[in-house]
Amino acid sequence: MTSTPEASFRDRVLSLVARIPEGRVMTYGQLALLAGQPGAARQAGYVMNALMGGSDLPWQRVINAQGRVSTHKLGFGDMQERLLMSEGVAFDSSGRCDLARLQWWPRRPRQLHLNGCCRKPV
Repeated sequence: MTSTPEASFRDRVLSLVARIPEGRVMTYGQLALLAGQPGAARQAGYVMNALMGGSDLPWQRVINAQGRVSTHKLGFGDMQERLLMSEGVAFDSSGRCDLARLQWWPRRPRQLHLNGCCRKPV
């Protein structure tokens, strides 16, 4: 069976999510970038939506680029915040976490298709 581009993007996103350490976060855009489709944050979000509340993967560790959870409209925002807080992720009064401190970049991105161009991994 031949893998579709959508399926392999999904697989790369899920592989990255599985690697996010406890107490750290990634953004949807960052997932898309590292999965080889820069600018596909919304598509990464669709992959994540399928996981919420019923997966062993740490779906709660994926947030938006403003450092906030984006799942309140879907009914999972409070749960996502609670799960992150139980891992030590703190949110300020506006619901933002400190991305500069908590955003995780893999040391060896397995799927980076940007001619070596990305932020320095932490």
